[in-house]
Amino acid sequence: MPDTKFAEVLAQHGDDDVCMFTTIGRRSGRAHRIEIWFGVSGEAMYFVAGNGAGSDWYQNALADPHVTVEFGADVVRGLASPVSDAEERRRIGELMGAKYPWEGDASIGLTRDAWCFEVPLLRVVEDPMP
Repeated sequence: MPDTKFAEVLAQHGDDDVCMFTTIGRRSGRAHRIEIWFGVSGEAMYFVAGNGAGSDWYQNALADPHVTVEFGADVVRGLASPVSDAEERRRIGELMGAKYPWEGDASIGLTRDAWCFEVPLLRVVEDPMP
């Protein structure tokens, strides 16, 4: 699949419900591909680790930040990093909460507020070394 310019893909697909997100397994070294909700702000994508910091995909991205994001035939490579800035976390939490009208998941003890503002958040920008 061809790699398309990152910013163009974000502009075209920012309102999509989901994307396919691929990390490299930190133990297996194999591709780990999931369907996931995302947000777009400027030239960055964001992913909420709803199951917490122990989520496999989140731990994989921390171990090897080179990730792939797919929107059908549009594929981009990104560089992932955890969001630690409180203002950015709040801003993206508001963005994600507006995009996804979801009330949380009682089965895993995850409230909407925790999902929007507390659990780990991953930022993905264009990978300068595709």
